[in-house]
Amino acid sequence: MALDAQIKQQLAQYLELMEGDVVLKVSAGSDKASQEMTALTDELAAMSSRIKVEQAELDRTPSFTVDRPGEETGIVFAGTPLGHEFTSLVLALLQVSGRAPKVDEKVVKQVKNLKDELHFVSYISLTCQNCPEVVQALNTMSVLNPNITHTMVDGAVFKEEVESKNIMAVPTVYLNGEPFTNGRKTIEEILAELGSTEDASEFENKEPFDVLVVGGGPAGASAAIYAARKGIRTGIVAERFGGQILDTAAIENFISVKRTEGPKLAANLEEHVKEYNVDVMNLQRAKRLEKKELIEIELENGAVLKSKSVILATGARWRNIGVPGEAEFRNKGVAYCPHCDGPLFEGKDVAVVGGGNSGIEAAIDLAGITNHVTVLEFGSELRADSVLQERLYSLPNVTVVKNAQTTEITGADKVDGITYIDRETGEEKHVELAGVFVQIGLVPNTDWLGDSVERNKAGEIVVDKRGATNVPGVFAAGDCSDSAFKQIIISMGAGATASLSAFDYIVRSQVETAKA
Repeated sequence: MALDAQIKQQLAQYLELMEGDVVLKVSAGSDKASQEMTALTDELAAMSSRIKVEQAELDRTPSFTVDRPGEETGIVFAGTPLGHEFTSLVLALLQVSGRAPKVDEKVVKQVKNLKDELHFVSYISLTCQNCPEVVQALNTMSVLNPNITHTMVDGAVFKEEVESKNIMAVPTVYLNGEPFTNGRKTIEEILAELGSTEDASEFENKEPFDVLVVGGGPAGASAAIYAARKGIRTGIVAERFGGQILDTAAIENFISVKRTEGPKLAANLEEHVKEYNVDVMNLQRAKRLEKKELIEIELENGAVLKSKSVILATGARWRNIGVPGEAEFRNKGVAYCPHCDGPLFEGKDVAVVGGGNSGIEAAIDLAGITNHVTVLEFGSELRADSVLQERLYSLPNVTVVKNAQTTEITGADKVDGITYIDRETGEEKHVELAGVFVQIGLVPNTDWLGDSVERNKAGEIVVDKRGATNVPGVFAAGDCSDSAFKQIIISMGAGATASLSAFDYIVRSQVETAKA
């Protein structure tokens, strides 16, 4: 598969950054996938004198390793890493050549300190926007530690292997032959799952913050930047930096940017935050808020952070249907990301639960991959924009069922169907299928707050026009609040508003204290 001119031009610039020689050991057959992979590796070798290609027999065909001359790194690509994984290939070439990974020194030390033999295999889809972060993290770990190896497996090329393991969601990672983890993971998250993580002692000596932001999505990042620019002590604690946009594919309504992708925007947000003097505490979940002389935020690891003001920007998560079979078959046919997991259902029958924009967009995407899509909508009409509905109804392999109340997702070791009740007739119906994609909206990540701040019936934090809650010094922004609309650009604006309000609160508090 020949690279187009624009990609080749970009690639040539990256290859100039290589610091040493790299050997690609290629195991190929006569099949189409092997031919595509061989064409890519040959083209890479033709573009750089630092890249050599050798024939080899590897565990999987087609596949190739990325090694140093006379030294195995443990990095293997089984399949052709194009699409979303092309960046993973470029980074592997650069890092194996000797270019240092862009990873915090603390993380580098954690990886190098791992003593066990760790052999990772990640199963991915080239259309999955969440997979590259996992692939790149595991490749980086392989470069840094000789005890670690990683093989990326394209599920579309190695279908029999994927089906034999009942893998129905990507990315799925195996460690030493056993299931290890799935879903998008940063290198820090992978280390945490291996038992290498920060404990409460790492936070013991932190001075109180002026502004502490809880949440690392668009609202949280915006709030942290606005606070830091005021020159005050700012911290941000996040379960995962980027939040829900990490699971978002195309973003085409972020004004001034015609099109981007969630993971790319998340990376840009984190890079922007780190331009300022912000104490970023990632992979930390808040469990309690209490207003004392200062505001206290207790983390799941037992640490307590203190601040003069707090901005809650914890975002939201996908809403579950809450029926039997949903939790049991998650990643075994129940999925939430059509872009990531759709290719695993090629040629099969699936259902989409939800008739809003996200549900209908998912159905349209899946119709181009699967054999048939059944859309189940609880209400009497679809709620998606008319342009999406027109596109949906033009597709020959889509059935729309309205007034459908999902009651169960069925299966043995994986999904084999979905049961619903026709709300007009009361009749129970069952559809045989292989996958169910849940797209029924969001629920705010505010359960941990309890009664510490006012929330509405939907669990959203109630705020005024300045982003203030009912607790002095506590503000909220983004999808966790009762904002009328849940949009990235609105969350960013709300984060800025809350941050400016927090700064104003601190100044006024200092003035009142001085008067007293």
